[in-house]
This record gives sequence, C-alpha cells and structure tokens, in this order.
Amino acid sequence: MNKFAKQLFPFLSLIFIISLWTFLEPDRFLSVQNFMNVLRRSSANGIMAAGMTFIIITAGIDLSVGSMLSLSAIIGSVVMLMLSGASWVQVSTGEMINMGVFPMIIGTFAGIAFGALCGFANGMMITRLKLAPFIVTLGSMSIFRGFSYLTNGAKPIAVHTYTWLDNGTIAGIPSAVLLFVIVLLSMGYLLKYTPFGRYTYAIGSNENTAFHVGINVNKVKVWIYTITGALVGLAAMITTARSSSAQPTAGLSLELDIIAAVIIGGCSPNGGKGTMTGTLIGTLLISFLRNGLNLLDISSNVQLVVIGLIIIFAVTADQIATKHNNG
Repeated sequence: MNKFAKQLFPFLSLIFIISLWTFLEPDRFLSVQNFMNVLRRSSANGIMAAGMTFIIITAGIDLSVGSMLSLSAIIGSVVMLMLSGASWVQVSTGEMINMGVFPMIIGTFAGIAFGALCGFANGMMITRLKLAPFIVTLGSMSIFRGFSYLTNGAKPIAVHTYTWLDNGTIAGIPSAVLLFVIVLLSMGYLLKYTPFGRYTYAIGSNENTAFHVGINVNKVKVWIYTITGALVGLAAMITTARSSSAQPTAGLSLELDIIAAVIIGGCSPNGGKGTMTGTLIGTLLISFLRNGLNLLDISSNVQLVVIGLIIIFAVTADQIATKHNNG
C-alpha cells in the first residue's frame, strides 16, 4: 500500500459507510436533522481526537480521556453551581439552580483547566518517572473514574440551565460544531506549520535522534498531554451542556472511539505519522458508523465488536505498509 493509497483509504471508507446507510436506511439517514445530529455528536469526540493525534504521533497513548472527561465535567459543573450560590446539599440533590452567565463561563474554564491539569499530571509521570504512557494512563483512567464516582456518591450533578455550549448557534451553525472546526483548524496549523508540530513528528520518528539534535523531548511531551487534557476538558463541558448534567459514567469506553478515529485516519501506533485531516475523516467515519448501526437497531455491544475489528484492521494495514516501505 503506497502513501497515496493509504491516505485515500480512510476517505473511501467514509464514502462507503455513507453509501451503505443511504441504501439501507435512506429515509432516516439522509435527513438534514440526522446529519446535523451526527455533526453535533462528532464535535466532542473530534475535539478530543485532535489532541490524541499529537499523542499517537509521538508513539504515545492516553487511555484516561474518557474518565478525564467525566471528572472534568463534574469539576466544572460544581464550580458554576457554587458560584451561583448553591450549597453542597443543593448540588448533591440536583436542585434547580438558576445560574448566571458569569458562573457558567467560569465553570466552563474551570472544567477546561482541570482537564489540562490532569493531562499535565499524565505528562509529568510519563517523562519524569520514565514510565510507559500505556501504564500511566491506564492507572490514571482508574483514578479519575474513581474520583468521578466518589464526588457525589456516583450520582449526576444537574446544571439545568447550562445548554448553550451544545445547543446554541452562531450564524445558524451549532456552537459545538463551530468549536470543533476552530479546534481542528488550530491544531492542524500547530501540527503542520510550527516548530512544535515538527518536534512532534521528530519525537515519534526517533526519540533519541530528536533529543540529540536539541529538541527538549520531555517538555514537548508534557505540553502535548496538557493540551490534550485541556481539549478533553472542553469536550467535557460540551457533553455536560448536551444533557444539562455531569454524569459520573460519562465517557465510559470513549477512549476506544477516540483512538480508533485517530488510527483509522492514518496515524501510526509506531509514531511519526498522522494528519489532522485524517483525524477528521476517522472521527466522521466512526460517528456515521455508530449512527447507521443505531438506526438499524444494532446493540451497542455489537458496535464495540465492530469498532474493535476496525482498529485491528487499521493497525494491521499500517504494519503491512511499513514493512513494504522498509522492504
């Protein structure tokens, strides 16, 4: 599989999925409302996948993003409720609290900042303790999820009037979709046109060589995990606005979709390869795949099997392509 064919394959797969659902469920799938719903629901995943792209290009991984999303959403929600004058009893019982714009803005940034802090902690443990990203983020996945359950006795935290970040519109464009586009363009520019992006590729291609040519590998890695954490925090607040509540179970198994989107989009698990365009295609492919399976009333358990098989296929294709190019 040459480089051009490998880049074209995810796009052709997306076209195939859309064509398949068009044939099987034309009335429900081809509606404008369905496409807008897919785009809105893609936004949070796509924002997280933008950060995960940088991580996987450096040959890393972050298994904690789903748990981080849940905990960031809870922290952001608690902050906005407390700033609105709610007591902890009112917060824990889900009492209706009228929140002003200022508390909601501060709470949103608190959720983003907490996500960045979680990502920073992951990055520091990976670089300072010289631990494998898989091990660190597997552990932090459990820690973040545990705190999510402990915060309010595994009960959701209601923020009844916090909806705009998902349901609002700007010039007719859903706010969540607009945020997704802004993040994707910004991260794409950072990856392709800045020294930071070049350092990211260099670390993934050969970390020792990157170090010896003067790149501060640890600093770049910590920044990558911190930025990814901030993007997870933003996705968390979008998810919170979608349901007007912070759910301790939010993001369960979400890391599967995020990693799948990035790998399907052309990122190599071995590092050194990947684009933001590919991540966009991978995110949409996973979203349309799940959408069509839902329309066909196929259970979420079967969907997990399908996505898992797609990941294995994508990684296998990457390994074959790598061996062919090296051969």
